[in-house]
Amino acid sequence: MALLAAGCASQKATPFPTPVGLFAAPEVTPKPGPSPTPLPTRPPYNPGTLVDYKAQTGDTLPALAAHFNTTVQEILQANPQIPRDVTTLPPGFPMKIPIYYAPFWGSPFKILPDPLFVYGPASRGFDVREFVARHPDGWLAHYSEYAARANRSGADIVDYIARHYSIDPRVLLALLEYQAGALTQPDLPNGREEYILGYRDENHKGLFRQLNYAANMLNNGYYGWRIGSLRLFLLSDGTEVRPDPWQNAATVALQYYFAHYLPAEVYHQAVSPNGFFKLYSFFFGNPWESPPPPHIPANLHQPPMRLPFPKGETWVFTGAPHTGWGLGQPFAALDFAPRGVSGCQPTDKWAVAVADGIVARSEYATAMLDLDGDMDERTGWDVLYFHLAENGRIPEGAIVKAGDKIGHPSCEGGRATGTHVHIARKYNGEWILAYGVIPFNLEGWVAESGGTPYKGDLRRGTSIVVASDQGIPASEIRSYK
Repeated sequence: MALLAAGCASQKATPFPTPVGLFAAPEVTPKPGPSPTPLPTRPPYNPGTLVDYKAQTGDTLPALAAHFNTTVQEILQANPQIPRDVTTLPPGFPMKIPIYYAPFWGSPFKILPDPLFVYGPASRGFDVREFVARHPDGWLAHYSEYAARANRSGADIVDYIARHYSIDPRVLLALLEYQAGALTQPDLPNGREEYILGYRDENHKGLFRQLNYAANMLNNGYYGWRIGSLRLFLLSDGTEVRPDPWQNAATVALQYYFAHYLPAEVYHQAVSPNGFFKLYSFFFGNPWESPPPPHIPANLHQPPMRLPFPKGETWVFTGAPHTGWGLGQPFAALDFAPRGVSGCQPTDKWAVAVADGIVARSEYATAMLDLDGDMDERTGWDVLYFHLAENGRIPEGAIVKAGDKIGHPSCEGGRATGTHVHIARKYNGEWILAYGVIPFNLEGWVAESGGTPYKGDLRRGTSIVVASDQGIPASEIRSYK
């Protein structure tokens, strides 16, 4: 079933000539034609040369194999001490990796640690509204608009986007300052009243929709690098940028973002030590001087979970791995629908808790089940439920056991072609792919991707349930817990 949790069009942004914030880059007139070949940022390597690498938080063998253009098997052969069944690698773990790329990569400068990109443990203690209030001269402090079913201030919008996309609000605030002077300039830049961040699209006017698009772009970069699918991207002048294999996901996310928003010459400024990093450091401190601890531990595994509908019932598996929130990456979600319900008809069937926990957030169409019980979706395992009907949706603060009622599946929230429930996992604020090294495992049913959104299956032993929104027998699945 189609899902657009917080929809963003796929068009590329029309870049403005330069950032306008506190540390704005100098005025640059883009030159026509391709840029000169960039200077190498690493020494040349012969194919298959073993290079030194220290694992970073959230690294997996498949992703590293993609970054260095090698294979998991070759990495394991070069590092016999790595267990064959490892999921996430221990942060700081020294390795030897065979490399097969030419030495023309993007900037090796690391802008931001990964734990400061996600809406995770490092986000605790930061109050968006209080921070914006301390900058009364900026236009953001006085901005408001009707968005997401409510009148919201500029700070409220930043907080909303941060929570829903699971991106640290300081990243969003720094981007708003860097591109639009949100914290230091009293007025919006000339010509930016509707397209504040530069994405010129009739359906994305105003801060909320502009920031919605930006957050979606950031997540596509972050998780594209995290899983190894993002190999290169283009600057506005057509120049190819292949991220440095030693880079971290947060930096690549920002590189990918700026490549879509800025002219090529200004892009290089933005990803340098004198660009976004400098501005972020001014407001929030140098992120590398006392970086937060890694937010993804070694060999992470999902805790036991059941199917999200009651024992004895048969539902339809309608959506294999697809976006957890927004469009594109990460493919963190699965969809299930009650059997026999067509279109967007209401139903008396219940979606249930996949595990014990507490409801950390309950709002329109949404419930966030916090498995560690601390009422904070930024820590530990959390499961997002989306497309829940308003009638019967569980309240915030409710303590539940696996199998307890969460809400009725529906078409509420975003766009959906039929009544269903959408579930996705996070750990310490990071969306966890529904397939791969830490797949969704629901009563022994393990999710696999078919390579495109919504396509794939659930497997348990020799049994296979194929995702389909057509209600075919091969997509039916029964809960026994």
